[in-house]
Amino acid sequence: MNTTAAAFKGNADIGRLLDDGPYTTMQKLVVFLAALSIVMDGFDGQLIGFAIPSMIKEWGITREAFVPAVAAGLIGMGIGSACAGLFADRFGRRMAVIASVFLFGAATCAIGLAPDVLTVAVLRFIAGLGIGGALPSSTTVTAEFTPARRRTLAVTATIVCVPLGGMLAGLFAVQVLPAFGWRALFFIGGTFPMALAVLLFFTLPESPRFLARHQARWGELGGLLARMGRPMGRDVSYVDAAEQAVEKRAGFGALFSNGLARDTLATWAAFFMCLTAVYTAFSWLPTMLASEGLSMSVAGSGLTAYNLGGVIGALACAVAISRFGSRWPLVLCCAGAAASAFALQTLNVGKETNLLIFGFGVHGMFVNAVQSTMYALCAFMYPTSVRATGTASALAFGRLGAILSAFAGAAVITAGGAMAYLALLGSAMFLAMVALLVVRRHIPGRDALLRRDRDQGFTGVLPPQNISQERSS
Repeated sequence: MNTTAAAFKGNADIGRLLDDGPYTTMQKLVVFLAALSIVMDGFDGQLIGFAIPSMIKEWGITREAFVPAVAAGLIGMGIGSACAGLFADRFGRRMAVIASVFLFGAATCAIGLAPDVLTVAVLRFIAGLGIGGALPSSTTVTAEFTPARRRTLAVTATIVCVPLGGMLAGLFAVQVLPAFGWRALFFIGGTFPMALAVLLFFTLPESPRFLARHQARWGELGGLLARMGRPMGRDVSYVDAAEQAVEKRAGFGALFSNGLARDTLATWAAFFMCLTAVYTAFSWLPTMLASEGLSMSVAGSGLTAYNLGGVIGALACAVAISRFGSRWPLVLCCAGAAASAFALQTLNVGKETNLLIFGFGVHGMFVNAVQSTMYALCAFMYPTSVRATGTASALAFGRLGAILSAFAGAAVITAGGAMAYLALLGSAMFLAMVALLVVRRHIPGRDALLRRDRDQGFTGVLPPQNISQERSS
């Protein structure tokens, strides 16, 4: 179907042009830039987990004394997630990404100067605003530059950069911590995203779907489409036909209209439980292993294995979702995450170290498969006008679970050691599975999408009367 050729002759439906057109090199470059921002997000976000044992030792404080610093970062992430979504939907995705990346880079760099835990908490809160904002904004950019047939895999490949960044942070920490200490870890780690923010300022374009909603920027949109292999005439008008039913309710309230309320609430619950498990690992896994008498290098290896497994699991789950839809792959991964956590309780932490590290890799594979692909679920569930808001609100609610992990992680390690810690991980993922079973609007499988396209039949162009109707509404 030649969508681009047809668009020369009429009024263009930007949704059809993007969803069903070619996947050009320029679009792939934008997705790559969005993915780089998430690599830095995961990298900076997890540096604190590797640094906590060294900071506790240097300052002579307890695990519990560090809880406010961990919680402050997670609170900042929650606020940043919510605010970035609203900002991106109103002012554009581009600046939301750039500002978020620069902010968390600068704050992370400043942690290297911190004289005490209180200063770390303040700076982690500021960094959290950027870390939380980068994720939904970059995910939205990826979703809106990718054709529908490749969107699930592209969004997941972007989100999987969180554990990829965490894995790189682990490798980085192993080299930097022994040689230069935890302050250098933050100095160097914060410089990378600041440099990336400068690169994004000069290279990252605005989302074409966002531009289509602002007539004053249609000239900019035409130039962008030409770079994407979809040259348009100067007098072409643009509309996103799929948005007509929801434009009047754009904003937070639209998340609960048009039958979305049940799915919104269930998705929030799934994010809450999944991020409780994820950040219990990100923030406390090395500390828990160290408390069981393992060396710092082995303790760090546990989180590195967790992230490595997450990269593999997320990509495999994305492929499965593209083929079979999202319901059963997500449910089965939740079940695998819960089962693996409970199975780890049977190991002797001190004597079966290698098997324990492998087990955390398997657990991370299942958990991050769920966490990463749920963003693709949000991108499918919500229309363009509220996609960033919908994704950001789910993530913001999930951040409440992350905040809970700051307190729960330290408490369960102190009260029950490894057994209680693993029970928390397993229980959280079981409840995430229940929530995902409640969701109705799961991503359909490939065969269902092909049947839908065959039944609907489209050209990527709207008749002039449809454009006039859209304007009059």
